[in-house]
Amino acid sequence: MGKLILICFSAYTLLLFVIMWFTARKATNATYFTGNRKSPWFVVAYGMIGASLSGVTFMSVPGDVANIQFTYFGIVIGYILGYLTIAKVLLPLYYRENVTSVYEVLDRRMGPDAHRTGALFFILSRLLGSALRMYLVIYVLQTFVFDGLGIPIWVTSTLMIIIILLYTYRGGIKTIVWTDTLQTTFMLTALILTIVFIIKELNIPFADIFQQMKDAGHTKVFETDWQKPNYFLKQIVSGMFITIVMTGLDQDMMQKNLTCRNLKDAQRNMLSFSGILVIVNALFLLLGGMLLVYAQNKGIDLSGFIAEHKTDRIYPEVVFNSLGAVTSVVFVIGLISAGYSSADGTLTAITTSICYDLVGLEHITSDEKRQVLIRRLIHVAVAIAFLATIIIFSNYHNNSLITIIFKVAGYTYGPILGMFVFSIYTKRTITHARWVPVIAVASPLLCYFLDTYSKQLLGGYTFGFELLIVNGLITLGGLMLISSKQNKTDSAALTAGGNSNK
Repeated sequence: MGKLILICFSAYTLLLFVIMWFTARKATNATYFTGNRKSPWFVVAYGMIGASLSGVTFMSVPGDVANIQFTYFGIVIGYILGYLTIAKVLLPLYYRENVTSVYEVLDRRMGPDAHRTGALFFILSRLLGSALRMYLVIYVLQTFVFDGLGIPIWVTSTLMIIIILLYTYRGGIKTIVWTDTLQTTFMLTALILTIVFIIKELNIPFADIFQQMKDAGHTKVFETDWQKPNYFLKQIVSGMFITIVMTGLDQDMMQKNLTCRNLKDAQRNMLSFSGILVIVNALFLLLGGMLLVYAQNKGIDLSGFIAEHKTDRIYPEVVFNSLGAVTSVVFVIGLISAGYSSADGTLTAITTSICYDLVGLEHITSDEKRQVLIRRLIHVAVAIAFLATIIIFSNYHNNSLITIIFKVAGYTYGPILGMFVFSIYTKRTITHARWVPVIAVASPLLCYFLDTYSKQLLGGYTFGFELLIVNGLITLGGLMLISSKQNKTDSAALTAGGNSNK
């Protein structure tokens, strides 16, 4: 089994390098950062499915059905509202401002301190979030494949990061737009085939399987207890804001959208992608319920994973120990696709953010060759940091990763949300710019205090993903305190100051 999986893994990797060869020929910095703004919108939309789902959705969403039934679908409903907001509010802003990094908007509205602060919070959030997503893929492969071959986890991690580094090194975002289509295809194929194989193995009609899910209490969609973290209104609102910040205010996801030829194509991409994503998430929840029914019918004991909050292991446990070799290979390729589709975009997006938001690559030198050299050195440095984060986290995995990732997002994307709301919906001028980073750091610290003591302070209330909204509001409030009403003179000065830092 292990050797077969290695052969499939090698063949899949070879396919990625073939795509890289075609897309990275005559690549320039414009190719790396913007894809020369020539990507077909439907290719971007399809590829973004895999990038949005990642290994976390692939593993944690089905596994989490054991804990929270189908209530994750409330988050998915919120996604639709979030994508509509991105298509109608954020994409027009980005195309109008003609930005490469979305955080350039903060510079033009609030100045360089806000620009760098937003970029740093994005880099921190993406580095942690994507490393956790990639770790989950490595963790499963290590547990079920590479441990049996005597390969240590640091070797597995290093190998996969090197592969991603190499195929994104030259073509950047142009390569990723096309490799994402391959990865999405394999991920969805794995999802659908696993459902088909379970139905075949159980040898009972699908309606009967669903009835068993319902009888076992797995199909509950809306939690009506307002004090619980997965209360349905909190889920919907949180899903909306999670989408806005983790897609609309995220350089990784927006960089793909900004490769489209124009705003109209980018909006088509976003709206069609959002509809497909709802269906795919529903299938992952269905798969989670079917895995539990299958385990019950086949006498597979999953209680230990549920009790120890390691529900990420439910899907691979059933596949590798019960569904056979073909399903295992399909699962591994789908999982690898999920991991690659998350990590490759992150390497490129963080590199872009460092080049444009922190280093100011276009102002260091006008020499294209030197710019390429600097960009490649940053790309390698980001890959090393990514690898180090994965290895460090390998010692602390003790919960469902989708919960951890959304928790991290609540703390790190909150300040970005607050700064963008201030930039878009107020006409005030920042008068004490050096306080912006202080407010951005203080806000998540205050949220951590609220989250820790919410039951005592708020009559038993516990925060879920809506902590992100609270974080953004605190940041917005702090920015209002260090700003004043904007007049025409202030506006001209701010624009001049922002442009001077570009």
